[in-house]
Amino acid sequence: MCGISGWFLPDQQLFNTDDLQAMVNALHHRGPDDTGVFLEQSRGVALGHNRLSILDLSDQGHQPMQNRKTGDVLVFNGEIYNFRELRSQLQSEGYIFNSSCDTEVLLYSFEQWGIDCLKQIKGMFAFALWQPATGILHLVRDPMGIKPLYYWQPAESDGIVFSSELKAFAKLPGFQSVVNRDSLQCFLEFGYSFHSSETIFRDVCKLPPGHHMQIRSGSEPEVHRYFFPPLELLEENKQCRVEEQLFDVLTRVVEEHLVADVPVGLLLSGGLDSSIIASIASRLGPIHTFSFGFADSGIDERPHARVVSQFIGSEHEEILLHPDEILQNLEEAASYFDDLFADWGMITTRLLYKKCREKGIKVVIVGEGADELFGGYDVFRHALPEKARKPMEWRLFQLYRAYAGRRYGSQYFAFRARMKEYLRLTGNDVFAAIRLFESRDQLPNNYVMKVDKASMSESVEARVPFLDSRVAEIAYRIPGNMLISSQDEKIMLRRMAMRYDLLPEEIIKRKKFGASIAANWMDDSGTFRDYARELILARGAWVDELGLRQAMQAYFDSEKSGYRFPRAISIFRNLAWRLLILELWSKSAVPVHGHG
Repeated sequence: MCGISGWFLPDQQLFNTDDLQAMVNALHHRGPDDTGVFLEQSRGVALGHNRLSILDLSDQGHQPMQNRKTGDVLVFNGEIYNFRELRSQLQSEGYIFNSSCDTEVLLYSFEQWGIDCLKQIKGMFAFALWQPATGILHLVRDPMGIKPLYYWQPAESDGIVFSSELKAFAKLPGFQSVVNRDSLQCFLEFGYSFHSSETIFRDVCKLPPGHHMQIRSGSEPEVHRYFFPPLELLEENKQCRVEEQLFDVLTRVVEEHLVADVPVGLLLSGGLDSSIIASIASRLGPIHTFSFGFADSGIDERPHARVVSQFIGSEHEEILLHPDEILQNLEEAASYFDDLFADWGMITTRLLYKKCREKGIKVVIVGEGADELFGGYDVFRHALPEKARKPMEWRLFQLYRAYAGRRYGSQYFAFRARMKEYLRLTGNDVFAAIRLFESRDQLPNNYVMKVDKASMSESVEARVPFLDSRVAEIAYRIPGNMLISSQDEKIMLRRMAMRYDLLPEEIIKRKKFGASIAANWMDDSGTFRDYARELILARGAWVDELGLRQAMQAYFDSEKSGYRFPRAISIFRNLAWRLLILELWSKSAVPVHGHG
């Protein structure tokens, strides 16, 4: 896992070596083990790299890495999980390797197969590859959007500037971090922006998952999609084998995810998803698991994780987080979450990776992605047969309410258009359309973004087996009636866990636990609530520009009724959290030069 940055500006010499080094320095947390730069000023090409050493810890893995035969230069962030298989294929073609790292495999794969190598590569990645022979810079992002890749096109230029994080752009002269109002409004309603290529800044875009960009002199950048989920559902006569196929593929994927030359740990919540991954991993060798609880709170999954650990025989550690740690880390955390989003777990997740790093763990395997691919959320129940009697427009409106938590907002028509496109692609299959929205829009722009930014802020590599494209391709083909019912969700995963004796029955049948410690503290913790109130209602805060001061004043002035705020007031809790993150982000992430 690393950080990459650079530019291709063939028509202008806007920046110099110092500017490139400034971008690299801004991403130090993503790769503190080594840095490197490549600059060909005459052709307007610059590549920067921050290395977090995971495979081949020697200098042979240094980047930018150059192909001595072709002159191609590569900067790469991520992991190629099937690199050993590809390495063997390339060796049979006569390639000689100088290292044991996956970066060199990717470099030679591009030489051997060109852009078609993306069909063979399995992993999480974002990379930039400069081909001097053709004068083309390639930018590529992995199929599921696990690794981020942003780009900015300076005014009156055919070229682009790219980076793993937004904060690196702020180091360049002439960059204006003007807020994208549409993305901001989407953030306030959803907690993130689901617009696929937009960011919180008006002039910065992100390369969508499964896309490849080519930039050459004299032409506008070209963006092509190389991966899209399979939409053809399994035929009924093949559905009986899908459990076996899923288990076999997931086992292979987990085995590849365990490969590292540094200590590897697994986060174990005691929920179904992380427990399945940990159980499979335990059958492949000794593993080290971690679980977490929160002091002064009823939210504690350590007992469930303990049951799983004892069942699979892992070396297990439990870590307790305290409320004062959350407050102490809020502002620092906000500086790393530079592409604005407000998942309730963003601060606590970062603390978890921090604790792992302090214990010497450099790679952490997590269970994200299963809910989105295998029907783990309540929103999937909108696809149940009893809902089918309702008109589609009514169902879309109810879906919007489920996501945005309100009757109507400015993003309704954008959401409706996105869902209608997914319905068109899936033949009006509501479950499949929701799965596409969850995995193509919400996942890369919210949950996976949280995983990347939280882990990399602590120089930890997070790996996500459920989001390996081989697992995803199986999941996309499973029809909704095999995954959800009116009583249950993730049916396929539960059946697989039962069939292969992966977990105790109490864990397999356990319902999803969706409580949030931050959400509870916003309502229950006087210290946390007072801190949020002071920031959100400060003079000149965002509430004034957004016209929300009266609503937020009412929320913070409200009295509890029993254990809950009156419903008319409590609906503003999500908005309060988002405004708190917005205030912290404005002060510490990237200096804001305008509000659009």
